[in-house]
Amino acid sequence: MVHMISKFCRISDAAKANIDDMRGYGVPTSKILGYMAGVVEEYYLLGLKKKDAYNYIDHMRQDKVANGDSNTAIVYLEGKAAVDPMSMARYNVTKDGMLASIFWADGPCRVDYQYFGDVVTFDSTYKKNKYQHPLVIFSRSNNHKQTTIFGFGLVLDETIDSYTWMLEVMCNKYPSVVVTDGDDAMIAAVKKMFPEATHRLCAWHLQKNVTSNGGEQMFREIFCKWLYADMEVDDFELEWEEASEEFGLHEKYWAN
Repeated sequence: MVHMISKFCRISDAAKANIDDMRGYGVPTSKILGYMAGVVEEYYLLGLKKKDAYNYIDHMRQDKVANGDSNTAIVYLEGKAAVDPMSMARYNVTKDGMLASIFWADGPCRVDYQYFGDVVTFDSTYKKNKYQHPLVIFSRSNNHKQTTIFGFGLVLDETIDSYTWMLEVMCNKYPSVVVTDGDDAMIAAVKKMFPEATHRLCAWHLQKNVTSNGGEQMFREIFCKWLYADMEVDDFELEWEEASEEFGLHEKYWAN
């Protein structure tokens, strides 16, 4: 059972060779492990953990495509654009000739933007990819209150220049309202590209900020009401002042 101790977790060369051979014939990972366990009669006699085997296979898969995945993505997206004239794929490169940012939108996305693009949500909080590059999503709700996607992009970094390039590529129609999170570079890019547009902060991010910082359940409930209620400015400011006194918000940095 020593292989269950983290310090001794490793896959033997024989096990790697066995896995590689069966992967070459298209055998699924679960079947590979099942076969290997059958040979030694029990899973615990394999000498490795299932997680280690899955990690090894994932690592080998990434090694095979890591040096060509940028070109593969570009060729794929440009191929989609060639099939659908309404689709669009754009990218730029760094001074060293490396892929910097990439944007894509299919035909339905671009049609939806023409109909519903007066309001655009510009979000880059997602980084669930192995490169940790921000994934930008342009979206809003349509006339059926369904989320509608206008386009996607991966940006090199969270700078004004990267966001400006993305907005230039995306927006062949100027929106009237742009909704973002509180990122300073994103806000600056929006002001640069759409000086006439109204900028608003995303309600979800505001609510998350209050939830993570405000310990009082009662205040969180009041804040949610403020976010979604139809209130006059004077009424809101009066209630805010009352809540600030009740919950001591004047002394809290995040509330000022």
